[in-house]
Amino acid sequence: MLVDAHMHVPRLSTLKPAWMEWAAEFSCGYAWRDAYDESGDPVPAKLDALLESEGVDRALLFCEYSPRATGIQTIDDLLPIRDYNPDRFRLVANINPHLHHPIASEVERQLDLGAVALKIHPVHAGFSPDDPQMRSAYEVCVERGVPVIIHSGVSSFPGSQSKYGNPELMLGVVEEFTGLNFVFAHGGRGWWYDTAAFLALAKPNVWLDLAGLPPKKLPEYYARFDLSRLATKWIFGTDWPGVPGVRRNADAIAEIGLPADVIEGVLSGNAMKVFPGL
Repeated sequence: MLVDAHMHVPRLSTLKPAWMEWAAEFSCGYAWRDAYDESGDPVPAKLDALLESEGVDRALLFCEYSPRATGIQTIDDLLPIRDYNPDRFRLVANINPHLHHPIASEVERQLDLGAVALKIHPVHAGFSPDDPQMRSAYEVCVERGVPVIIHSGVSSFPGSQSKYGNPELMLGVVEEFTGLNFVFAHGGRGWWYDTAAFLALAKPNVWLDLAGLPPKKLPEYYARFDLSRLATKWIFGTDWPGVPGVRRNADAIAEIGLPADVIEGVLSGNAMKVFPGL
């Protein structure tokens, strides 16, 4: 199986210009716009066909409430895609403590819509992930048995506050909520690769998703670690559409010299362990 655990499929009218520039640059000519209509709305049938052609069995669709950086892409806008093919598509919730109150109620609302995880984006939303008010969100996730995905690393979007992307900020939370899985998206991208990797190896409830990281660069980014051992904590994701192709990235993972069973874990097995109902 192939699971893309990190995809963005927003209505383009909800985005800031920088998002479109990012997608154009990092898609490298990949025909992601084929999944959209002329008005800039995703067409569920077209997206489903595109991912089918690339061999994607499961896709986790992210919403984001980050008006200072990328815009507001609501979870409600993703419902038609999920409903078109609930076997392939899953939703991921998102909260911003500057917008949502009470936080726990909004987390519950989005999980009730069928979300299989909660994503928080401290860098785009502008908050520290260990802020005490976030505790109620983590408690809901423990109760519901769903993991928390957190942006880890820097971001180039105007309005971002990259200081909140330091994985070390989550250390106390990870150690307190030992029964809750945390997925560090982008694996500490920038200058925190070592921090994210140490956490993944030291803490059984920490995982790294590879979204936005060119596979051929992974041995360089994690040069201080046993790559085969570290890869047992990797989860494949692309940051679609900012990727030259899902299948292209998946094939590139298979070319960096990992054992076959480890590659299988990266491409699907680890996601199956972490995300409910895949």
